[in-house]
Amino acid sequence: MSGMSSLFAALGLVGIAFALISFLIVLFSGAGLASDLGWIGTNLVVGLVLLVSSAFLDWGALRERMRSGEARRAGKYGGSALLGTFFAIAILGMLGFLATRYHQRFDWSEAGVHTLSDQSQKVLAGLEGDVSVLALVSKVDEDPVRELLDKYSYASPRFQVEYADPNVRPGLLEQYGITPDELGKGLVRIAIGDESVKVTELTEDKITNAMVKLTRTGQKVVYFLEGHGERAIEGEEGKARDGYARAAEALRNENYTVHTLLLAATGEVPADADAVILAGSRRPLLDVERQALEAYLARGGSLLVAIDPRVRGDLVQQLDAWGVVLGDDVVIDRTLALFGRAMTPFASSYDPEHEITRGLRDPSLFHEVRSVKAKAGFSEIVFTGDGSWGETDLALLDSEGKVVQDPVDLAGPVPVGVAGRPTLAGDAAPPAPAEGEPAAPKDDARLVVFGDADFAANEFLDAYSNRNLFVNSVNWLLGDVEAISIRPIQSRASRFELSAEQFRSIRSMSLFVLPEAIAVLAVFTWWSRRHSKR
Repeated sequence: MSGMSSLFAALGLVGIAFALISFLIVLFSGAGLASDLGWIGTNLVVGLVLLVSSAFLDWGALRERMRSGEARRAGKYGGSALLGTFFAIAILGMLGFLATRYHQRFDWSEAGVHTLSDQSQKVLAGLEGDVSVLALVSKVDEDPVRELLDKYSYASPRFQVEYADPNVRPGLLEQYGITPDELGKGLVRIAIGDESVKVTELTEDKITNAMVKLTRTGQKVVYFLEGHGERAIEGEEGKARDGYARAAEALRNENYTVHTLLLAATGEVPADADAVILAGSRRPLLDVERQALEAYLARGGSLLVAIDPRVRGDLVQQLDAWGVVLGDDVVIDRTLALFGRAMTPFASSYDPEHEITRGLRDPSLFHEVRSVKAKAGFSEIVFTGDGSWGETDLALLDSEGKVVQDPVDLAGPVPVGVAGRPTLAGDAAPPAPAEGEPAAPKDDARLVVFGDADFAANEFLDAYSNRNLFVNSVNWLLGDVEAISIRPIQSRASRFELSAEQFRSIRSMSLFVLPEAIAVLAVFTWWSRRHSKR
């Protein structure tokens, strides 16, 4: 071949090859041919024109070669190469076809952010009927919503999704009583039977919480005690860094009803209380309040106590009588703490057998936590690191900020949370049950105690495993063991947002334009070197 004819032939083969490769990529990726048809057609036409031009420029030499033995050898080996290429493309095509019919999802991210949480999978596994999901999103905002809902559809065939653009089908808004203000960037209507829930904040935890509300029959009631300096769940105090507004919201997301309780005013725990939470009490309880809590536990009640260091007095003594020993100390950990702050340690190990902590893997974070040890009937479920200890010289710590591990200090790992059944006084008889209501046995009473109230406060609730530890504890107190799980990760993977047009441009550049440009440059390099030698 002459110089120009060989160049045209090589470039023509590149154009035809990339036209076929692009066609196969588009065909089996499901992207549709319309957007890339121009690119594929241009490559094919230009490739054919260049091949014809090459043959025309070197027609005489080509005719001589076809008559020679070299042409027969080239035909033999070239035919074998073409046949092998055909079979390779056929195999790849079959694999692509099978991939569209049978597929498996993999998540290699460190935190598993592309996989449904343990809680979501449990809810899906427990479905007894189909879930009808209507996603009202515009085409522009559909991709991230589809990415989220596809995880649910993949995990359970009962999760059935229909996508509709409200701009194209406005009648759906009137049919389901949805106002344009509710739409925002999208709305998902989840229905099980005749019941439905609208979700406007399209995240995994909101979608899963909506299904929990639809599948869990009846609402259990949780009371937060107040009147002794406890952490507030309402108002501005509830929204403050040390408030419990987010903790209360986490319980509502589990389909629990949450109320506050001023025990001194009622004189007894309400009959509908399924659990009581005493978080961060700073002042002593009245005798009538302690007796009311004792009577509540005696009739099978459940109590969660989160008590900070330096709190002394009647509550500490009452917990000791029930079977929980609170240390008059502050846990110090110089090796496993937040940013090296020794008084903000991580609890890195859990009781693997207890329902509350069985599935926890990530550490929990505590801020100024005291040791909590168990007597008979209780299990120590949360521990700080091996290098921690319970510092008992609080006077030196508070006055000079110095700590020294002494033999009297409790060596790590230090227990900071316990759960079990309280030992009740024999004279705390339960009140007579209502007519027709059976009396609950004493051994139904449950008690969970943590040596810190900050771990479930607004500032720390979403840190590490804190939310799971708190909500799992309430689940266990209420007897909802099946609800104990690892909830959706709050911190999601970073994502670079692209429009559909920008994504297509990047896809075309990376899959088609750049590889072909490299191939064309390689042809020119080969041709120029060959031409220079001649």
